[in-house]
Amino acid sequence: MPVATLGLHHVTGIATRPQANIEFWVRLLGQRLVKRTVNYDDPQTYHLYFGGPTGQPGTVATFFPWQGAGPAVRGAGESVAVAYRVPPGGLTAWRRRLDDHGLAHATFERFGEEVVAFQDPDGVPLELTEAAGGGPRLVWPDAPLPDGLTLQGLHAVTVAAPRLDATASVLEEALGMRVAAEDVGGSGRRVRLAPGPSPEGLAYPAGGFIDLVEVQDQQPGRLGAGSLHHVALRVKDAEIAEARAALLAAGLKPTVVKDRTYFKSVYFKEPGGAILEVATDGPGFLVDEPADELGLAFKLPAWLESERDFLRARLPVTASPEYADRWRR
Repeated sequence: MPVATLGLHHVTGIATRPQANIEFWVRLLGQRLVKRTVNYDDPQTYHLYFGGPTGQPGTVATFFPWQGAGPAVRGAGESVAVAYRVPPGGLTAWRRRLDDHGLAHATFERFGEEVVAFQDPDGVPLELTEAAGGGPRLVWPDAPLPDGLTLQGLHAVTVAAPRLDATASVLEEALGMRVAAEDVGGSGRRVRLAPGPSPEGLAYPAGGFIDLVEVQDQQPGRLGAGSLHHVALRVKDAEIAEARAALLAAGLKPTVVKDRTYFKSVYFKEPGGAILEVATDGPGFLVDEPADELGLAFKLPAWLESERDFLRARLPVTASPEYADRWRR
């Protein structure tokens, strides 16, 4: 039996300079730095989390800043773009904002939606769309950008799929997704998968699509600056073990359930090679910081606290512009 995937949870990319990454995502994109911690699998690398006011699932982008990393090589078997929703009428204002900051952008249509595409300074492919429906508007009283510019959460992630049908089958049979649209255009066959019907009473951001674009005779991508390392899908807290079992039953090789402090998760590779994850909503980012101090302190899991001074000496100083002189190492 498949689990009921609830949509997108977060995406994780590769940056280079951590403070430059923070400045772009906070100042230009208007996201909140909700957590400064380390990559639990590589503690001498930061793990920076950006999202809505409390880092609600479905609003979050995270980064591993690999200082000195070479540029990514785009190819098959990886996620190649992440799209955010903006309020109705917001694309015009966003094009003006991108122009004001000297960022090149392109406009095109996909599945009947107008899309504005650009890149962050490290080359992460980003998209904006006014797509609406399916959930409440993000409430953010003190949003750093005007209301018409505030990002409303993750809309879709594009995966370059050399085995599109096999990947779609896994997402349908193990994770309860469904084909919502299909198109054959200049970039090849594209299939959009949506989460199944939301459980009664559950509120979550609209969208949460996985777009599979078929690639043939293309070499595998190589991780580097500007890569999307992985994409996480949401599951109910109580269903993470069930999700892992469903992935095993589909013939995949998921990891054990990992405790990431702010959620529990399981990682796996889809048939084409892209890294995906299923992650729980809870316990969330308020588990170790109050809402008005999210991202202020450098947080470590209990098992790394004894290494705090060692790690602090090796990681560059970072701070969120939100707190100005109030930052804490």
